[in-house]
Amino acid sequence: MVAEKRFLTLADVGEILNISSSQTYALVRSGELPAIQIGGRGQWRVESSKLEEFIEQAYRRSGTPVREAAGHDA
Repeated sequence: MVAEKRFLTLADVGEILNISSSQTYALVRSGELPAIQIGGRGQWRVESSKLEEFIEQAYRRSGTPVREAAGHDA
């Protein structure tokens, strides 16, 4: 069993959200999606829990209950 990664690359985040890499980078640069820079080349990483919070906030802004959007019964 593979443990869930704590930090995701911007490519991972873009794939999860089904958006382009430039859209993902824009979310990070605007501060809408919290991220940190790692290493000498300053590669961005997003903590998995922060991505989940971002998704929950997006559902709240859209007025859709998270459980309903995820396909769970209330």
